[in-house]
Amino acid sequence: MTFLIRTVDRTATGREIVREREVAGDKLTIGRATTNDIVLPDLAVEQHHAVLERVADGRLRMVSTSAHGFVHDGRKTTDSSFRAGGGGEFVFGLYSLLFAKESDGRAAITITQQEREFGNRDAIRGFDLDAAMPSKRILAWLGMAAILLAFLAVPIWTHLNRANPAPGADGTDQVRMDAAWSTGKLSQAHHALEQNCEACHVEPFQSVRDETCLTCHESIGYHAGKPRLASARGPLSRGDALLWEVAETFGKEGPEACTTCHTEHEGAGRMEPAAQQFCSSCHDTMDQRLADTALANASDFGTNHPQLQALVYQTPGSETVTRIALDGKARENSGLRFPHDMHLSQSNGVARMAGNLGKYGEALECADCHRPTDDNNGFLPVRMEEDCESCHSLVYDKVGTTFRTLRHGDVDQMRADLIAMDRAPRRPITSGRRRPGDFARGGRYYQNFGKPTQNYIGISRALSRDGVCGECHLPTTDKGRPSVIPVNLRSDYFINGRFDHEAHEQEECSTCHKADSSDAATDVLLPGIATCRECHLGEAAKQADVPSTCAMCHSYHPKGRKPEDHPDGAPKQVARISRETG
Repeated sequence: MTFLIRTVDRTATGREIVREREVAGDKLTIGRATTNDIVLPDLAVEQHHAVLERVADGRLRMVSTSAHGFVHDGRKTTDSSFRAGGGGEFVFGLYSLLFAKESDGRAAITITQQEREFGNRDAIRGFDLDAAMPSKRILAWLGMAAILLAFLAVPIWTHLNRANPAPGADGTDQVRMDAAWSTGKLSQAHHALEQNCEACHVEPFQSVRDETCLTCHESIGYHAGKPRLASARGPLSRGDALLWEVAETFGKEGPEACTTCHTEHEGAGRMEPAAQQFCSSCHDTMDQRLADTALANASDFGTNHPQLQALVYQTPGSETVTRIALDGKARENSGLRFPHDMHLSQSNGVARMAGNLGKYGEALECADCHRPTDDNNGFLPVRMEEDCESCHSLVYDKVGTTFRTLRHGDVDQMRADLIAMDRAPRRPITSGRRRPGDFARGGRYYQNFGKPTQNYIGISRALSRDGVCGECHLPTTDKGRPSVIPVNLRSDYFINGRFDHEAHEQEECSTCHKADSSDAATDVLLPGIATCRECHLGEAAKQADVPSTCAMCHSYHPKGRKPEDHPDGAPKQVARISRETG
């Protein structure tokens, strides 16, 4: 059976509003609770007041589940049966239920609310809130005016009349009641500007401009000049071009603007790095738009990325650097002779010496010479005095209780110190023991600098390939005099990428650097891309231990780069060689 329930309400002007709905079933519940089929919101009606059900012969029966009952056709009762087609009126509190039968056979229930008479209505109206308050219409207009004043007029007025409209982070908030204009919290990097909106929003109803960002980020590195960025990106589609025209109408700068990539008010915390698509949109097919580019295409670290390249010295003594691929064949010439495998051996003479010195373990380890920087991201340059001299002593004489040491790194000073010696042939620094092998008197590491002639001979022997200096350095001649090739050591091999050693501290050095099997200083002990891909793959790689975006290793703003620097090469500030001679 289907019931057609028709609810009739009246507006304040007396106009009727009729709402209809159908309920299928042989039973309806009536009460004040919203779970009933017919809801009568009147305190005179119980939560579950009555049940209407279909009985035999098409009749209906109303049964009260409350002691208060109901009124049927003017008679109060708790149980009544009737025919829907014969009509009938049921009263529950202020609500009247009138039954009828539609032409299609459905039972129709019309619900109306009766007005209760209170006698002298005018006398009672004096106790209503309506007599003491303005009308709803007036209150609505007053509320809207208050909102416009507090959240629009006051912020705009104070913004236009602030004392110093210049951009910058310094200063106090001069715009009043503007918190409601914020679309969200600032990131951790800009948290100090949370109460100083005008530091960035200089002009009203205008996007943040690049010059505003540069008032604080004045030393930021440039990826490339804007015209070159536009060429690398290629022409915009019709849809994107139209959107940018609309955006520029409202004060937003073009696609190369700072705010295109750096969006704020996204919530507290760190700013999220750019997605891989941001980089690959240009770098995937950049060679098709930039004929002079030296960069290979790249779009995904796991599937489309060129071999890693390192910046090395390839000519001994030259300050010219070259980028070479880390394909297993990379070689450098720093001017040193240094076998890593000898120093990392667990059983040879170096290991025995390390164990006897006491400051090392049973054998040398990488950390004994390669000391991390303060931020633990990189390593300090290896220096003779701190990292080598405990084993390779430069002491050449003893005066009283004071040891005289050659000044490492200055061949001319070393030569002058040795020539200036005018004492008798040197005596052993220690007494009661003799140095064995090559360190004994007459050995290749022993030099007698007692007489001028012997001094010059000793200097030549020391600087020869088989001499004490030649053990680590490559000999040469300088203006006809024996010398060594200057040493050029790089502490940073990558100019367009970065590597965080602290993030990889759970790994052994030998996982990536095969130093224990390297017998020549010309080996470039840096891993190729295949080693990195054992853990790192592209942003969307499901099988990767560490899904990696471009921003994990590359910075869009390399330090020190100016717009005029060629975007495909090393900027002058970065490519400048840090030369260490020794």
